[in-house]
Amino acid sequence: MGSLSSILEQLDERYIARLIGIPHDETRMKYAPPLFGISGIDEFTRVIGEYYNYHFVTCISHGGYLTASESEGRAKDILDREYRQQRGGFVGAFNDARFGTNGGLRAILDIIADSLKAESITRHMRKVFDDEVKPNSWQDKVDIVRQFMSRCGPDVLRYLDIANPERYAADYDDLIRAYIDGLRRTSSLFLRI
Repeated sequence: MGSLSSILEQLDERYIARLIGIPHDETRMKYAPPLFGISGIDEFTRVIGEYYNYHFVTCISHGGYLTASESEGRAKDILDREYRQQRGGFVGAFNDARFGTNGGLRAILDIIADSLKAESITRHMRKVFDDEVKPNSWQDKVDIVRQFMSRCGPDVLRYLDIANPERYAADYDDLIRAYIDGLRRTSSLFLRI
């Protein structure tokens, strides 16, 4: 059985920043995009694929390169997803890079970097939960919910059925994530004051 304290330590925003965020941010800062303007969509695709591979190799695989089609495809997927709602998908991203609008190529590389960082944080969180609470152990899940309930104050407990921790065991990770998100919002509020 895992420990709630260990989960909270490994999911602390400062720990995640030190372990994941800062290396991803430093990798992005070290990469200088081409100084020339992007003239065609093929060139744009090549540039974003090269950047994706650079960032992937530096922060995720630590040496294992992707093929050009894989890195270009993944970068296109990120940009299409990010640009889909307001700015015309992948073609909108290309136009921003080509004309220098909305931050140009630098902003597009930032989007790719932020997406890779978010994926790394999500994988880290999943690993922490799986290491501390066996995914196939109902009892571990119930125990971690009990630990959670014993740690919470009355403001949180009034929303929980404390006599039945089993009720929350299937979604224990969502419960803990919501608690952590609340702590982060509160701490950022206090940091601003």
